[in-house]
Amino acid sequence: MFRLRTELLERLKQLAARDNRSLNNYVETILMDVAYNTPNATTVAAIKEAQDESTLSTVNMDSYDSFLSSLGVK
Repeated sequence: MFRLRTELLERLKQLAARDNRSLNNYVETILMDVAYNTPNATTVAAIKEAQDESTLSTVNMDSYDSFLSSLGVK
């Protein structure tokens, strides 16, 4: 047994209803995702790369050709 804020419980009920699922099934699915869906090493590396602002570059949107060129596409 555990307690939830009334507002949170109501929101979870709405989301469960939207997905045509029981509240219990909806909450259990969310908890299973959090507990068991740990990213693998490749995903963790990709997340860190995406968060590293030093690897950002400018994309030129002036034209299609300049866009492709700024992406390194020849």
